[in-house]
Amino acid sequence: MEALRYKEIDYVIRRPENETEGKKYPLVIYLHGAGGRGRDISLIKNHSFFAHSAPFLKEAFSTGPQCYADSWFDIFEQLQDFIEFVISDQAVDRERVYLTGASMGGYATWQMGMTRPELFAAIVPICGGGMYWNSGRLVNTAVWAFHGDSDPTVFPEESKKFINNIVAWGGKKARLTIFENTGHNAWDPTFANPEMWKWLLEQRNSYVETENKFDDVKKYG
Repeated sequence: MEALRYKEIDYVIRRPENETEGKKYPLVIYLHGAGGRGRDISLIKNHSFFAHSAPFLKEAFSTGPQCYADSWFDIFEQLQDFIEFVISDQAVDRERVYLTGASMGGYATWQMGMTRPELFAAIVPICGGGMYWNSGRLVNTAVWAFHGDSDPTVFPEESKKFINNIVAWGGKKARLTIFENTGHNAWDPTFANPEMWKWLLEQRNSYVETENKFDDVKKYG
């Protein structure tokens, strides 16, 4: 796993095992919660997302950018730019780009999915919330949301509103799992769930290839 910097955003990336030239691989992007903010990239390197996902993403890219501001929404345009940059890697399968995030990252996952639905084959928002009334933009995106039933920080009703609204708009690929006797940390049981990873990697998206115009990545850490 490498620590790098793209413009102002530090990030870590884990490449596929035994990566083969000319072969394309899925990409999973993880957006962390409030506890990962800042410039200490070890907070992202050591996040349980990477530990839990390792057995399931041996043949995939996985990456986690770090929010250096107060929230992802403060640097939302930069986050979009970063996502376009990581997707531009010639080894990334554009039909298999996935976005997930927890808590603050769950909010950003919902919003990014609605803002750029054409980019993602599927999104997995965890204990997030936001502008659920706009979730009709996700009717053609595969969505599996997760939440703890006893979350005191972000109430599970937030996820329920999103999924119910997508279904009301005619979405047929939206689902929700509520963990019983679980507080805010719904991410560990989500990322340790083999069924979730199997489902995620089965999703496909038609994505139009664009020219790779990103060339200012720097090594970091």
